[in-house]
Amino acid sequence: QKSSAAEDYVTPGGYELEKILNRGSVAYTHVNKVWPNVYIGDEQTAKDKFTLKGLGITHILNAAEGTWNNVDTGADYYRDMDVVYYGVVAEDIPTFDLSQYFFSAAKFIKETLENPQNKLLVHCVMGRSRSATLFLAYLMIYENMTVVDAIEHVKRQRRIIPNWGFLKQLRELDQQLLEGRGD
Repeated sequence: QKSSAAEDYVTPGGYELEKILNRGSVAYTHVNKVWPNVYIGDEQTAKDKFTLKGLGITHILNAAEGTWNNVDTGADYYRDMDVVYYGVVAEDIPTFDLSQYFFSAAKFIKETLENPQNKLLVHCVMGRSRSATLFLAYLMIYENMTVVDAIEHVKRQRRIIPNWGFLKQLRELDQQLLEGRGD
């Protein structure tokens, strides 16, 4: 009796995930559409209201809120635009626990996408580590993807480089979700 591929799936190690991330990735640009109505971008994109209006952005998830080394926009920055703003204060360092925001950020993304009129920008400073990690967590939590599926999907659209600490947290989420789905 042959078991399904899903049953054989085991969360890869961090080194394996880094290899997947680096294999055949697209060129780095300021902003990319990574999912229907979802864009991942950098600080320049987040601060450029003309670009945001052009993309039709209605919701913004800032994964690097705050003043120090971060993108200091906040809801006030967008007060002249019809934008729903959600900020996460996070540092792009391996020791930072970004996983504390995985479920709350994923819920914000899910609720945003429930209305097909909405368009979401998820950003941090470079749009490669914090923002990518939170969107990967969304794909894993609400779109039932494994960490590998999520990375493979997003990296076809955008160059992403979550730091090794965040990759570790995504691997832990992967294992947690796999156990939950096994019930």
